[in-house]
Amino acid sequence: MSETPNSPNPAVRRNRLVAIGVAAALVVGGGAATAIALGSGGAPSDASGAAAADAAAETSTDDSSGEASDRDLSPAVAAQLAYVSAHWRDTSNEEFGFLEESDCVNFASQSLLERGWTTDDEWWYEPGGDPYAHAPAWISSTAFRDYLEAHPERATALTDAQRERVKVGDIVQFDWDDSGDRDHTGIVTAVEMRDDGSVSIEYAGHTDATYDYTVDEAITEKHPGGIAYYWSVPE
Repeated sequence: MSETPNSPNPAVRRNRLVAIGVAAALVVGGGAATAIALGSGGAPSDASGAAAADAAAETSTDDSSGEASDRDLSPAVAAQLAYVSAHWRDTSNEEFGFLEESDCVNFASQSLLERGWTTDDEWWYEPGGDPYAHAPAWISSTAFRDYLEAHPERATALTDAQRERVKVGDIVQFDWDDSGDRDHTGIVTAVEMRDDGSVSIEYAGHTDATYDYTVDEAITEKHPGGIAYYWSVPE
């Protein structure tokens, strides 16, 4: 699937739960911290300098009314989104490796590690850049689903009919052909309330490189008939 970032619709009332213009500390390489400021499109700005890892992330304002959202991102989710924003275009990684045809779960797993998740006996990676050395739950959408089903303390399953419960930083998964397997995994980057009361979900991911692509476009235009599922991750 060829997915490209979509442009926000100015007619839609935004309730984007994303960090706007706030620096979140991102630990890279040998432990140096780099400040990443998230812009409205999700791409990092040129802002840099020292930033506390627990800095509170601010939400964007409502595009039509100018009212701010009543929810803020937690420091953990801000760190997760900063990582996603900084690396969604990457096609290599010295620590985690890159799967040319199916890096989506590898990337989602990295974002959860950045969020503060710790590895265990079923969800883990092998440092060194060989993605095939990682646990199945780290690199396979279906295996990751099975892992989360077995670990409800980590995430709660939601259907596409429960979009109002989805949050930024949650996980979205797709079954493109209604086969029962999970074919793609992404990270929720925005939740928008439309004027008609419906909810639009945007997500980021690898393979193909995607940021702020809507679930609706994915299941009606790119893969008509596809089904979306979500995993609600506790703050």
